[in-house]
Amino acid sequence: MERSASSSDRPTWGEPLEALTDASRCFLGGSCPSQRAADVACLISSGVRGLVPGEDRARSPSENCHDSSVELTCLALTLVERITSSLPSRSLSPAATRYCVEVLELLFQDMDLMAHLVRAPLGSADDKTQMDLNDTLISQDTISPVWQQKCVQAFYSSAPGPELDACLWSLTEILKRLLKGAHQGKTRYFSLDLSLSALCSKFLPGERKEGTQCLVDLTSSRRWGTASCLLLDLLEVLTASSVIRGAGVCLKSQRITHLHSSALLTSVSCSSQYFVKKRVLLLLKRAVLQKAGEDWALGDVLCTGLRYQHFHADMNTLAQSVLTAVATDWLQSVQVDSASFFGGTRHVKGEEGQKPDCVMLRAVSLLLLKSMELHIQSAGATVGSATEVYGYLQSLWGFLRRCSVQLTEVTHRCCWVSLLFGDQDDDMMEAAKELTELLVSACRLCSGLDDSAVLEAACASGCNPHCHFLLLLQSISFDHSILLDFLISTETCFLEYFVRYLKYLRADWRGFTAACGRISLTGGHRSLQHEKSRFSALDVKQKISGSPMPIGQQQYESSVSKPMCTLERRQEGPSLPVLQSEQTSCPTMWGRLPCETLARAELCMSELREVVTRLQTRKLFPYNPSSLLKLLAQVENCS
Repeated sequence: MERSASSSDRPTWGEPLEALTDASRCFLGGSCPSQRAADVACLISSGVRGLVPGEDRARSPSENCHDSSVELTCLALTLVERITSSLPSRSLSPAATRYCVEVLELLFQDMDLMAHLVRAPLGSADDKTQMDLNDTLISQDTISPVWQQKCVQAFYSSAPGPELDACLWSLTEILKRLLKGAHQGKTRYFSLDLSLSALCSKFLPGERKEGTQCLVDLTSSRRWGTASCLLLDLLEVLTASSVIRGAGVCLKSQRITHLHSSALLTSVSCSSQYFVKKRVLLLLKRAVLQKAGEDWALGDVLCTGLRYQHFHADMNTLAQSVLTAVATDWLQSVQVDSASFFGGTRHVKGEEGQKPDCVMLRAVSLLLLKSMELHIQSAGATVGSATEVYGYLQSLWGFLRRCSVQLTEVTHRCCWVSLLFGDQDDDMMEAAKELTELLVSACRLCSGLDDSAVLEAACASGCNPHCHFLLLLQSISFDHSILLDFLISTETCFLEYFVRYLKYLRADWRGFTAACGRISLTGGHRSLQHEKSRFSALDVKQKISGSPMPIGQQQYESSVSKPMCTLERRQEGPSLPVLQSEQTSCPTMWGRLPCETLARAELCMSELREVVTRLQTRKLFPYNPSSLLKLLAQVENCS
């Protein structure tokens, strides 16, 4: 078997692209190419290095066929990936297998192809070449020492430029594909743990000291802005990997987002580039909601339900960083520009109306709401935590009113959830769930107030669960079929929210009837001239068929039967503060006769129970709804 190719043996074909294309077709068909293995290896090596055989290298670069060189490089990398991935699958004939082994031995042992793979593409800005390099690296059973050394050097030097950007992007894409695929040995790529931690420590120091460089200093130039966004993309992948890997060993680089959350929050205040601020907030929001990687990871991959050793401590660290920042007026420094549109963005002058960047507003709101929930549920939560929560809600309300003209016109503060999250179902359900949990926890900690005082305080702070649920029903015109779609869908946490709220409703029917009267009196969205609902019923049959049960539904099966904590309050201790709204507060509706809103809400939930029962009888419901039906029946009996 030939093991090397001398210079005299190298091919002199005028059309190397055709030769590689022919070889690729042969491999796809499971046969051996007509060319010798040494010739194919030589063509691949030349293609990776950007050398087209037969070209006059003395000509000026402008005269060279640059497009042909790039095309040859991409085809060569694709062919390497195809060969390396076909060998483990054993899809080739014995003769083709021997041919591929010979080509790979020539490339990686005699021609040192890996060094060229790393050195050439990592310095280029060609995305297609970079993608092909990533495919080749993923297809290898072991991590390349050359590639690893290249990344380590770039991470430790932290010098802005194409090399650092390429290493960050390459590692991010490789980890994404490994996490989405069924590749073995995923942890081998975390041998870069120390160098990644060192890089992030320079970007995001643990404690902000005078004279210490932070992300704002590094984003002062365009190069650092690009590197910052690439680093944030990598941090999201690392954060997602800690959730996907579950109860396994979690490395320090996978915990950077949580451990450096205070520095990330600081970067939102001091970074000079708006897109960096926005990207940081989205990263923190996804981290606190355990949704890192939701844009690219498969849903059933993310929902493992397992937790690594330091998970709860890391989540509490993130939550405390957020609450500490809010307590020191961090919200006042958060920049919110006008909403983006197809033409880009624009600055609004004078009294000209504008629509704020709701992506930023929703990210800040969910980040704070979830942090409050984690804080109040932690072991250190005390009776005073309820007072703190209402103080944080007041700060959030002030921030939203400062940034949104529409919210300044609100007379009923509970409308803010529907107004801000109305066009983003998943975020709206998250917000409603967190606010419901916050009120239930506050009721558990506070004392000395009756139900009416608690709900008045909740409405003054915009966190009355009854109002949020009724406004949701209004936005869908009390259509039970849309609630059914939400129950079946795996794209939102509606099931988890609905179960929590039904437990609360079962224990506080009187508060629900009062909220119905309040919503009827204020007119809900009609008083705000809210746009017509954009909800549309989904294809129920498509939702029902064959989708895997998400982790929220798995948790529902085990948690829905647990009794809701009673709303009885201790007779001693500080009372829940009733925050005074700058707008006219809504009048109490205790003792009001049943109104149209109450009747329509009752009918909607009754129809929902009936249709779920029918689907369960026909075994068409995707999970066991027995506990949910029991809750709906109990609520119906309260009316």
